[in-house]
Amino acid sequence: MNKAITEGLALMPPAFAEGLDQWSRGNGTPGSDTYDGAPNAAFVPADADFGGCLEVQKTDTVQKLRFMGQTPVLPGCYLRIRARLKAVSGNLPSARIAAWAGTAGEVHLDGVPEIGPALAIDRYGEVVEISAIVGTGTRPGVDMPWGRAAIYGHFGLDLTGANGGVVRIDDIEIEDVTSVFLRGMLGFVDVRDFGALGDGVTDDSAAFEAADAAANGQRVIVPAGTYFLGNSVTFENRVSFEGTVTMPDGKILSLTKNFDLPAYIDAFGNEVLAFKKAFQALLNNSDHESLDMGGRRISVHEPIDMQAAVANRSEYAQRRHIRNGQFYVEPSANWDTQVRTSVASYNPNNPLELTNVQNIANIPVGALIEGGGVGREVYVREKNVAQQRITLSMPLYDAAGTQTFTFRRFKYVLDFSGFEKLSKFSMSDIEFLCRGRASGILLAPAGLIFHVKDCFFTAPADRAITSPGQGCQGMLVDRCQFLSNETAMRAQDRVSVGLNANANDVKLRNNRITQFRHFAILGGTSSIITGNHWFQGDDEPEGVRTAGLILTSSHNRATIAGNYIDNCSIEWSNEHDHEPEFASEYSFSGLNISDNVFQAIGVAPWFRFLVIKPHGAGHFINGLNMTGNIFRVIHGVIDRVDHVDTSFADLNYSRMRNITITGNMFNSVSQGIMNPAVILHEQNSAAATWVVDCAGPLPFGGYAQNVEAIVARSKIKNGANVARYHQPYVATEQGPERDRVKLHFPEPVEGVYSVSVRIDN
Repeated sequence: MNKAITEGLALMPPAFAEGLDQWSRGNGTPGSDTYDGAPNAAFVPADADFGGCLEVQKTDTVQKLRFMGQTPVLPGCYLRIRARLKAVSGNLPSARIAAWAGTAGEVHLDGVPEIGPALAIDRYGEVVEISAIVGTGTRPGVDMPWGRAAIYGHFGLDLTGANGGVVRIDDIEIEDVTSVFLRGMLGFVDVRDFGALGDGVTDDSAAFEAADAAANGQRVIVPAGTYFLGNSVTFENRVSFEGTVTMPDGKILSLTKNFDLPAYIDAFGNEVLAFKKAFQALLNNSDHESLDMGGRRISVHEPIDMQAAVANRSEYAQRRHIRNGQFYVEPSANWDTQVRTSVASYNPNNPLELTNVQNIANIPVGALIEGGGVGREVYVREKNVAQQRITLSMPLYDAAGTQTFTFRRFKYVLDFSGFEKLSKFSMSDIEFLCRGRASGILLAPAGLIFHVKDCFFTAPADRAITSPGQGCQGMLVDRCQFLSNETAMRAQDRVSVGLNANANDVKLRNNRITQFRHFAILGGTSSIITGNHWFQGDDEPEGVRTAGLILTSSHNRATIAGNYIDNCSIEWSNEHDHEPEFASEYSFSGLNISDNVFQAIGVAPWFRFLVIKPHGAGHFINGLNMTGNIFRVIHGVIDRVDHVDTSFADLNYSRMRNITITGNMFNSVSQGIMNPAVILHEQNSAAATWVVDCAGPLPFGGYAQNVEAIVARSKIKNGANVARYHQPYVATEQGPERDRVKLHFPEPVEGVYSVSVRIDN
């Protein structure tokens, strides 16, 4: 690059032959004395070495010679000033290139070097050359780095040493030597050309901004060094980092034209810090909606506090996305679970609070709560230390009074719990390689639509995705792999959970989940669980199987369709109800289970695929559809597929409503179920009252509440083998278990009737 060529800049000063009135005896500023008519100077028209030259007798301690014209100094442009001279007589002086640095308004720029290296002249008649380079940037080989404030200079030379000597000086030359520094390359600007020092101490923010402003579409380069940025910096052009930057946590580096994690790793030299700063920029810049990790693997030694990385924001609700990378958990004590115990009180009238919590300051937000009457996956949503009060993620079903609770704070690779609210956030194509040391993601306590898709959660220590509050409202989990760290353990010994949710409208679609204790614990309603495959088996003969999917809202309104449910059960409870007894509510209702494949291998006969577990008395089923499912057992036979767990309470079977169980297939299941159940009753001896046993196919041990239809399937005859055409009347809920119906005829008869019986009303 040569500004004299590309932009027509006049750099070369005039020859001495054009007049000595353009050459100053001082600094070259307007009004300074010139050599025109000076008694100690003259123009020599015909020197043997120089042709025309200036002859000067040294009379001042520092004999100055400066061109009075303003030679421009531009960012990124480097000038070399050269002079050839020889001593003629008298004392031998020293010589150096010298200058006067000027700013706007012809003001002197103080504090910058204005002299080049000195050269001692040691003999008469020998031509010597002196030179120096001037530029805005501090770079090797630059003798006078002036920074961005300088806009021009008065250039020339100084003679120093003893007075009296006579020196002849050839015409002074000024040339653009920028190409020496740019090595012939075009298309970029260097931050050093705009005053950046890269010493790790000086604030180079202004130099970075100036370089970006001058780039105008070219690439900005940051050479080797450590550049301290005391302020936020935004690059509107692409930037390449050979050196690294440091900046306060609260300041933002925005790389708008190459916004991706590899660029931030180049900038900061540390993967985790780079990820934090990139995430900070993502939430503070409207130019980008997503952060591409560029396929990079980040080694993490401690949880990444996502809110602390963006300390200026406690809430965020614009769509943002992180994609395409891997988090690799390294060994560290920072992943150890914090365990605290504390005495606290619970009042069901205030269902989402623990009060009078002792040592509350030591209890971390986001901790799992364990204790008597506490359902699964209840977390500390927030705490008030001054008032000794903890806000819960879900109510407790039977914890009234005061007791000692245990609080377990798992450590997550990405911890969003510091946000008060985070909405419309998504992640895709990321592997959380937890290695049995860490958990995956901890959501914010509030927010709408957290979306995870095409991700791998590999070997989480405790949890893959945890919601400690309502940040799971509308959560979407699509096409993810949840790979347990507890594969070699018995099912009942496992402790890890794939995910939980407390809010409504969760969608779990097309995921694969292997051998956790539970796949998902969903406390909200209106969920859609479809296309997933979760399996929880082990190698134990007739082994215990745990619940894969747990629904804890009684009026559930969920759809479970098209899944492969392997070696585990679906459990439906109301363990997150602070008043678990029935009290004028919908009770267990609104659940659709259709077109799933249920399979178990080597299980005990008492294993069941669907378990209802009421935690309080008086509940009943008030809306359940089970159609088109396949139930299959390999290496064994189970008694049936349905069960009511009465550990806390039984159902009120007299209030069953709106139950449809039809079109299901049963393989290696001793007793299939249906509602309505069509029972073929064969009466082999004449009787006026036929007792039809409905206990087997009626689900959940329910009562034979209703008969929809009866159809004679053979000749109905009396003892004399005479056909009778009487229509019997029906009595329901007969027998000690109320699971039989009676057909009453006007006379003793025998034959076969088909009876359609329902457990609901």
